[in-house]
Amino acid sequence: MTKKQEGVVRAALELLDERGAEGVSVRGVADRLGVRMNTVLWHAKSKARLLELMADAIVGEVSPEGLPEDWRERVHELARRYRRALLSHRDGAVIVAGTHVAEPGTLRFADRMVEALLAGGLGEREAAWTCWSIVYFVLGLAQEEQTADRVQGEALAAALAPGGYPALSRVGAHLADASFDERFEHGIGLMTRR
Repeated sequence: MTKKQEGVVRAALELLDERGAEGVSVRGVADRLGVRMNTVLWHAKSKARLLELMADAIVGEVSPEGLPEDWRERVHELARRYRRALLSHRDGAVIVAGTHVAEPGTLRFADRMVEALLAGGLGEREAAWTCWSIVYFVLGLAQEEQTADRVQGEALAAALAPGGYPALSRVGAHLADASFDERFEHGIGLMTRR
């Protein structure tokens, strides 16, 4: 990425943090930088490309340094760092989930994750698919966490109250539990159980 492209992406991420995903636009980035829209488009080509670059910058915040030796702990730590990167930006999970990026930051993260899974004895296909499962799980949970509020839990309780869903009613309190850290650790633990 060129220095000017980095500046465009940095401005777009600042806009994201201030206004959320819906507030990111090529015009908004241009206004922030004090340039014309064509200048932003010269470096980002389109809004879709801008979103890809933003997604890669977010995932690129996952440090590959100082990871544990044990493969399972390495996978868990990479997933934790990925979650922190997503949550460090308003609607970060929405931006990353909405793109299919083959850029350096994203590829570096995926490579480290697959490397750890292979070190744990998973076959190539299982390592690739487990990596996808972890990525999608973390993305989904982070999106929920970034949009969660008490009203959602109340809406679920009201929907289950008539009794038409006996199994869900039985576990309803756990479904509405907003203990995202615990839910995250539980899910990652399930995916790395061998």
